[in-house]
Amino acid sequence: MHPTGVPIGLQLAHSAKAVSRAFNDALAEVGGSVPTWFVLTNLTGEEWRTQQELARALGIEGPTLTRHLDSLEQEGLVARRRDPNDRRAVRVELTDAGRELHATLLRAVIAFNKRLLSGLSEAEIEELRGLLGRLEQNVRQNA
Repeated sequence: MHPTGVPIGLQLAHSAKAVSRAFNDALAEVGGSVPTWFVLTNLTGEEWRTQQELARALGIEGPTLTRHLDSLEQEGLVARRRDPNDRRAVRVELTDAGRELHATLLRAVIAFNKRLLSGLSEAEIEELRGLLGRLEQNVRQNA
């Protein structure tokens, strides 16, 4: 039996690309980006995090995070300091400017999510979450 229509994997890839592009555009309109959002969100706690902990939480390599942090530090959004207990570790924290940008980005994320889910009922959203989770599980099981 041959499937009809566009393969689901292709449709999902196109949809993901369109949503990702629109999300990044929404963040760019208020002075941010997806990487900036991810880093700032992961630093919103009061406790300093090491670069290694942050890289692990974001699922990215250390050198990639270093490039992001260099830029964010130059913009005055984060501060980095050597850990006094472990001179090899570098701790990262949001600055006041970083907290302000995070709050602005959060408002943009909430507005984008509202726009993205417009016209969908709570039941449809939950069904979509479940279906996407099952697709992801199927891919992981068969990898």
